[in-house]
Amino acid sequence: MARKRLGDLLVESGLISEEQLNSTLRRKSADEKLGDALLREGYITEQQLIEVLEFQLGIPHINIFQYPIDPDVIQLIPKELAKRHYAMPIRRDKNKLLVAMADPMDYFAIEELRMATGYHIEPAIATKDELFRTITKYYDLQESMEEVMGEIATSETLDETRVADDDSPVVRLVNQIIDNALVQRASDIHFDPQETELRVRYRVDGILRTERSLPKHMQNVIVARIKIMANLNITETRLPQDGRIKTTINFKPVDIRVSSLPTIYGEKIVMRLLDLSNTLNRIDKIGFSETNLEKFTGMLKRPNGIILITGPTGSGKSSTLYATLNELNSDDVNIITVEDPVEYQMEGVNQIQVNENIGLTFANGLRSILRQDPDIVMIGEIRDTETAEVATRASLTGHLVLSTLHTNSSIEALSRLVDMGIEPFLISSSILGVVAQRLVRRVCRDCGQTVPATEREQQIFTGRGLTIETVRRGRGCPSCNMTGYRGRMAIHEVLPIDETIRRLILNTASTTEIRDYVRKKGMEFLIDDGLKKVKEGVTTTEEILRVAVLE
Repeated sequence: MARKRLGDLLVESGLISEEQLNSTLRRKSADEKLGDALLREGYITEQQLIEVLEFQLGIPHINIFQYPIDPDVIQLIPKELAKRHYAMPIRRDKNKLLVAMADPMDYFAIEELRMATGYHIEPAIATKDELFRTITKYYDLQESMEEVMGEIATSETLDETRVADDDSPVVRLVNQIIDNALVQRASDIHFDPQETELRVRYRVDGILRTERSLPKHMQNVIVARIKIMANLNITETRLPQDGRIKTTINFKPVDIRVSSLPTIYGEKIVMRLLDLSNTLNRIDKIGFSETNLEKFTGMLKRPNGIILITGPTGSGKSSTLYATLNELNSDDVNIITVEDPVEYQMEGVNQIQVNENIGLTFANGLRSILRQDPDIVMIGEIRDTETAEVATRASLTGHLVLSTLHTNSSIEALSRLVDMGIEPFLISSSILGVVAQRLVRRVCRDCGQTVPATEREQQIFTGRGLTIETVRRGRGCPSCNMTGYRGRMAIHEVLPIDETIRRLILNTASTTEIRDYVRKKGMEFLIDDGLKKVKEGVTTTEEILRVAVLE
């Protein structure tokens, strides 16, 4: 029987459309595999690709996490080979060796493994993600931990050259912990000193979980290594410190913000990972619904005025700001930003870092910027009256100003500016619109299943004028770490300021009056946008109620 091509199989199984296949084929580079290109575009998941390959090739798919891996088998394949070919030995049976591989069609790799081991290789398919995590865990972390333990056991004092030398075990161990966090798409790594151990925790999709516990006596060398990487003072252990690491891990540029805090059991370190390869999202990939995207891009087309993005810490405001700047960034506009700190460095944008110690505040930086003939100004955050005043004046003198505020809803942003002491007439004439946003976890595409909505869910939907019969929930699988969720998206509330709202602001109307007016006009609040996304099957009602209020 003639083997079908992967693209045709995916179209036949209804995973992608003919149009998606053709656009990917046009965009992919000559040496890129079609499967990898479709993954990059987000049309399919790795799990879906594997299931189709399993069917197409007749090679079994293996779930590595459910296999007890024999340590003796690991010795058979050298680390360098395992990493190069994404190949993990699973078990041996007489003269056969079962090897999980990302590409079981790579005959050169199979041949190389056969020659290296002397066994007949039986390939099985596993996801790249699972393979990378398993290879790191069994080959790297274990090896480095044993070396660090051995090294600490033989020396009594903390030797600075050991934590600064790029090839020492402790350096490798810290790099592997960061590397592993990136593979699991973690946003933060916490090193928590406890009484008897050092706990390493990853925050993935907004939720913290323990990754591993290290022996207490490894704490000092690991903390010292991270402080050296971030150019912090390693002799100062009683005061909090902040630093930054710019590095490349696995050929990916990574920017890490480091914060140390003295606790009773030693210094706690938190590393915020900014993976520069996937930060600059396109504005249409953030999660805006069609109507909200239309309203938002409408505001961006205006030549001057302020656009505010609001929400609590960790609600993705910076990502939306950067995606917006990315959209506006072209040769014919001068974009200048004032940030604290500069999170992502953007090509073609002039970015200024606030430095309070020498008097370079948001307000001072903003005043200087206005003499630099900008078209678009981005202010990291409006924290005080002075910044708010300069921002409003900048917008009135012909600049488009983008900024963020910490408020719970889009309407509250207007009253917050009044509380800051900005005159209502200035607010009404300068604000173009406000976007409130929150982040919610997406249902895992691999283990998501359609289930009937509960009675409570139906009541909630009916209360907002919607109906729902079924919802999607994740069962939990290896690719989502058994949580049922993988990845995050934003839910929004977009409030363009029209003439009536301007009048209401001028007459110092209360938040309630403005809310009543926009509700009558049919504005979608955060909860409405969220529930619509539940209806589309991309998130769950629990996630929406975790971040948005039922009014």
